[in-house]
Amino acid sequence: MRNLIGILLMLALVGTSAVAAQELSERDGWVILPTAQNHADLVESVRTATQANQMGVVTEAGPTAMAARRGITIPENRVIGIFNNDFAVRILALSTAAMIEAPIRIYVTENEDDTATLSYKTPSHVFAPYMDEGGRDLADMAAELDARFAAIAAAATDPSQ
Repeated sequence: MRNLIGILLMLALVGTSAVAAQELSERDGWVILPTAQNHADLVESVRTATQANQMGVVTEAGPTAMAARRGITIPENRVIGIFNNDFAVRILALSTAAMIEAPIRIYVTENEDDTATLSYKTPSHVFAPYMDEGGRDLADMAAELDARFAAIAAAATDPSQ
């Protein structure tokens, strides 16, 4: 009987699994901002800051809920695609290929201590492969987007907001 209970417990544990959160490390072209906010609050702060900076949330995706339906527990994480039509039209006039990079994404990840981190690749880093084609105008637009994303990140991670 003990063996049967042990086997059943082991099978129950095999059916569910947990994946620990990994802290993001510095990497070229990324901005990584740990916060004291929890994941849900930081996601909402990103949405609010995006709108306040005349940009729009174009896409949102995260695997956490679907993984849970499969019996897998993973930390909360959400990829939020941010852009606006003005930038899209302007970029298309410079480089059709560069538009594959839109929307630019902000990544909100849950940390082991229930805080969250906001990360993103800078637009100038994202659009770097298209600079030969888009020229100085694309570089200027990427710098404009760098400033806009820095403002979104600063507002979203500001504890006084």
